[in-house]
Formats: sequence, structure tokens, C-alpha cells
Amino acid sequence: MLRHEFEPGKLVAGLFLIAAGVVYAGDAGGLWETPWFAIVPLVVGGLCLAGATAVVARGMRRRGGAESR
Repeated sequence: MLRHEFEPGKLVAGLFLIAAGVVYAGDAGGLWETPWFAIVPLVVGGLCLAGATAVVARGMRRRGGAESR
């Protein structure tokens, strides 16, 4: 029994923010050099992709609920 619905938009956003954290952690640890502006496309692109994923998931959820009635 699920306690809440699966929300793929939040999953995608979380994965991209974790990736951003890993990039900065690697830079802080001295594994590689990351320019300060490199994180902006990663975060913004991830949030845009998460929004699109959430819209698609909501559309699929609404379509599935209407057919089951």
C-alpha cells in the first residue's frame, strides 16, 4: 500500500539537483575544475525538464481517471 502518489517531476528535479551537488563536491575535493557558471544550465535545465515531466504525468493521470469511470 502506497502512502502517497508517485511524482516523477520531483524525482527528475531531485536527480538534477543531486548531480549539481556532485559537480560542486568534485570541484571542492579537487577532482576536477568546474567554472562557476557551469551549474546554471544544469539546474535550470533540470527544473524545466522536471516541470515538463510533471505536466505529462498529470495529463496521463487525468486521462486514466476519466477512462475508468
